[in-house]
Amino acid sequence: MSSILPPSDPVCRIEVFVQRGFDAAELVGVTSTLDTANAIAGYERFGCRIISDMPGMVTGKAQMLARAEPAIEGYGFADVMIVVGGAHVSRDGWVRRMRAMQRQNRPVILLGDAATAFIRTTNSLRGRVTTHWRDIALLKEQGYYPNLTTRLAENCDGVTTAAGGAATAELVIGLIAGHLSPVELAELGNRLLLPTIRHSDAEQPRDIADNAGLFDARVTKAIKLMETHMEEPLSMTELTTRVGLSTRHLERVFREVFDETPARFYKRLRVRRARAMIEDTLIPLIDVAIATGFCSHNALSRAMRDEYGITPSKMRARKSIKLINHQS
Repeated sequence: MSSILPPSDPVCRIEVFVQRGFDAAELVGVTSTLDTANAIAGYERFGCRIISDMPGMVTGKAQMLARAEPAIEGYGFADVMIVVGGAHVSRDGWVRRMRAMQRQNRPVILLGDAATAFIRTTNSLRGRVTTHWRDIALLKEQGYYPNLTTRLAENCDGVTTAAGGAATAELVIGLIAGHLSPVELAELGNRLLLPTIRHSDAEQPRDIADNAGLFDARVTKAIKLMETHMEEPLSMTELTTRVGLSTRHLERVFREVFDETPARFYKRLRVRRARAMIEDTLIPLIDVAIATGFCSHNALSRAMRDEYGITPSKMRARKSIKLINHQS
């Protein structure tokens, strides 16, 4: 009786590009997730090596040390390259390797600061991009980035820009999910103590009212009221009364800050909350509608189509184990 042996080579080879001052949490998010996945499989299903344009012992944040192999131009490409962000990330160090990976249709993932550097220095971006929320407001002030979103990850011509940080583990799970069975995927999430595994296009989990860039305390208070009154939305009259502003003043400030009316902003918040519930839970759609202040399933459907061009039913139906789509 013949036995089934694991393959002699990893089914997916990943290289992690680091530079001095690299984000330790992002590097650990990659390596620990792959190590745990290999432990569940019982063999090295996923290969991982650390490379750098400054090979040897590379010092990252919190004095973390990583032994990096040299990134030799045009040689030794892995199946996927992940570029870790950091305090001194230099696009010049990895851009040529990134372009070479693109020519070979091999995915590249840029985390946090690396994503920010790519967005800031790329003249024409044909697809959507994202980075950590802390840099999004700054980028929008420094230049015109119409394709910049606040999602966890976006794909643009084979390059995935991502928020990085603590969301790195989930992104790596999405990357390798196609090589895992549903049971192995669930076990991996359990071992990493992840309560949920979010889609890469989920919104970054940060309430807008917590944004330090909103200097007007009354506007911040208005947004916090909106965020805490989703199920039974406040009328504009009640909202302005609680904030202590006239309707005209509140509308003027919202137009200055967000370029839209408070009512439109409020509705957008509710639609975003509904999308998160649709994609990350199995709550019935009618309950999602009620929880986000829409009077019926039809009202929620209209709002979702207006915002995302897709109905709640289709949005839920497209949910799958493969959390990252490398197709542009």
